[in-house]
Amino acid sequence: MFSLFTQEICLSKRHEEIVSQRLLLLHQMENKFGDQNTDKASQLQAAKTAFQRNLSLLKDIEAAEKSLQSKIHPHPPSQVASLETRYWASVEEYIPKWEQFLLGQAPYPIGVENQNEAENIVLNEA
Repeated sequence: MFSLFTQEICLSKRHEEIVSQRLLLLHQMENKFGDQNTDKASQLQAAKTAFQRNLSLLKDIEAAEKSLQSKIHPHPPSQVASLETRYWASVEEYIPKWEQFLLGQAPYPIGVENQNEAENIVLNEA
């Protein structure tokens, strides 16, 4: 009976050692988890800061590009801009007619007599 009692005491001590080791490991895991969360938070903050910096740099580069473009290609006079606008409006107006002609789905868009006149002018000038 004495040996059973001794064995019970040894097992109880061993159990206490295991429980204390378990508690120590749990505390270590909690500390490590907390450190990982802190590291992730600092990495996230660093990434946000880098993103903001890159965005600012991109805006600065775009502003510099616009500045250089305006120095290289100054805005044309208003008369030229007006002519250009009217030219493109005219082109857009005639695109559907010419598109059908070029696809072979419609006759010459201005008229047959104008086509002959245009060919004659081109031939006479050459």
